[in-house]
Amino acid sequence: MIAINSKLPQVGASIFPVMTGLAIEYKAVNLAQGFPDFPTSPQLISLVNDYMKKGMNQYAPPAGILPLRERIAEMTYSLTGKNYCADTEVTITAGGTQAIFSVIEAFIRDGDEVIIFEPAYDCYSPNIRVHGGIPRPIELAPPDYKIDWEKVKKLISHKTRMIMLNTPHNPTGTVLSKSDIDELIKIVKGTDILILSDEVYEHIIFDGKTHHSVAKYPELAERSLIVSSFGKTFHTTGWRMGYLLGPDYLMAEIRKLQQFAIYTCVTPIQYALADFMAIPDNYLSIKEMYQQKRDYFAGLMKNTKFDLLPVAGSYFQTAHYNKISDEGDYDFAVRITKEFGVATIPTSVFYTSSADHKVIRFCFAKTEETLNKAVERLMKI
Repeated sequence: MIAINSKLPQVGASIFPVMTGLAIEYKAVNLAQGFPDFPTSPQLISLVNDYMKKGMNQYAPPAGILPLRERIAEMTYSLTGKNYCADTEVTITAGGTQAIFSVIEAFIRDGDEVIIFEPAYDCYSPNIRVHGGIPRPIELAPPDYKIDWEKVKKLISHKTRMIMLNTPHNPTGTVLSKSDIDELIKIVKGTDILILSDEVYEHIIFDGKTHHSVAKYPELAERSLIVSSFGKTFHTTGWRMGYLLGPDYLMAEIRKLQQFAIYTCVTPIQYALADFMAIPDNYLSIKEMYQQKRDYFAGLMKNTKFDLLPVAGSYFQTAHYNKISDEGDYDFAVRITKEFGVATIPTSVFYTSSADHKVIRFCFAKTEETLNKAVERLMKI
């Protein structure tokens, strides 16, 4: 065996394939990994097929085809008032995770510090560390997972290169408020701190709340890279299609690296998405659809011993299980997968400290049949 020096020696398999693997092994209902189990639009699938038949099967430009970038810019302007240049400020990526990797790769150097808010999507910290950066986590706690901006101020130093945001938030389903944005603006004013804003659930927000994209605020937009995902919006997580928005001088650095990593993304899918997005209702209507699913799932869960926490966006529902067990959340999640046939995600895995608040995460991006089957089993716990 050849000796190597691992860049991530403490990192094993992500929790998502672990729990999905258990779900398959024990024939459990998979409410763990965040993917819909209902079909995407037949129209969108037909468009992809049509463009394949038309011969759009060769390389697209590294930044993505211009028609798709134009649709993204138009959508963003209509929703935020921010006018991004489709030519220089919009880039198509191989999903949201690759977009996050590319931003960190472009701007984080040895010793740079990056403030993240935990629980955090599990790619954040490893991506920072593999590029020589230092994650500086701030822990958020249930039930509201509010950011203490005084703690953020105390963490800011000359080494702070970036602040990472996620709204609507995975795994908690919380959203940033206008007051959060106001505090952030004050903190970064007069600094060279960049913002990476993970907004992949931008269209999934509930109860009349507002999605406070950093694109809406010039003081933030000028220093921000925004990540989004067609997989989350159009129920096509396996297509691995996302995009980045940001100022041209920042985007230029990302494009330099991306062309040597993935070069480009799937061409016929890009053309299909460009056509599909020409009808705004195709992305605006999913808010109502997911709110119905959230409410339906919450109604069913009233018949269990789980205590649901507030969820304002995303397609995830967190819940306390204090009334059921004093086990650690990882052990609890594994046990109910094996014994009751429902797979979930323990939220402690999203904390650097493995903070265990006895909270697990359910994905409700499922058919009513799947949700009914899952809750029938959860009622037995």
